[in-house]
Amino acid sequence: MNRRNFFRLACATSFAMLTITIACNITIAADPADQPDVIKRQFFAFDNGMNRIKSLDEKADLLKELGYDGVGWRIGVQPAEMIEALDRRDLKMFGTYAHCKVDAENPSIDERIAGEIELLKKHKTIIWLNVGRGKDANDEIAVKLINAVADMAEQAGLQVALYPHVSCYVETVEDAIRLADKIDRPNVGVSVNLCHFLKTDDEKNLESVLKKAAPRLMLVSINGADSGETQTMGFGRLIRPLGEGTFDNSTFMKLLDEIGYTGPVGLQCYNIRGDDRVNLKKSIDAWHKLNK
Repeated sequence: MNRRNFFRLACATSFAMLTITIACNITIAADPADQPDVIKRQFFAFDNGMNRIKSLDEKADLLKELGYDGVGWRIGVQPAEMIEALDRRDLKMFGTYAHCKVDAENPSIDERIAGEIELLKKHKTIIWLNVGRGKDANDEIAVKLINAVADMAEQAGLQVALYPHVSCYVETVEDAIRLADKIDRPNVGVSVNLCHFLKTDDEKNLESVLKKAAPRLMLVSINGADSGETQTMGFGRLIRPLGEGTFDNSTFMKLLDEIGYTGPVGLQCYNIRGDDRVNLKKSIDAWHKLNK
């Protein structure tokens, strides 16, 4: 081989090696289709987080300004006017809090539910049903009452989510699951309210309870809270602005991811002291951090 051909071969070999080296160091961008889905849950504030604000328009303005997706309301409180205020700002009424009472002598359902069904239809608002306890309460009475509410809701294409609440007949998430399983209809489900869970159960059971609730889970509430012996704590420690307290809400959100819950999450604000705007701003800032 003469010198000219040797030189050409050497150059070609060097160029090939350089090409291979460069190729090996290039980071190939992944196809977006191969990336896991990002769960973006809608976030709304309970009406009790705006008790110091009297005007419905001011309430709706504040929710829109801060970036909330809507509100959790309650039966009998100017529903038509609130829905109109929300509509003007492209916000939603996610749930409305209603009540029934399991009582052997005088079982009852809030009569205002029937009167508001047609209004709630527009937003597909979930009837968030608190099931209270009366004399000689039992599952048979509870099932009849819940079915009656579900019948009304079904006519408008609405859902009913049982609301676990301390000292009520449906006090725990397990109570809600038991009744929902007995009723076994697609428009009756359960909710998980963090503060009431912490008041009635041990933090270590949260994962197992969420997994049990998953097939029927329609709504979730969240808030800042303290960790520890939560069943002995008052609600002043169990309901705080999101981002406050020692309870690890990032673990709570991770568990929601794991059970596949992609529905809305509501901010519980009951009896939180201070300025409503400040509290809601602090909470939604903490929400964004939790969801990064």
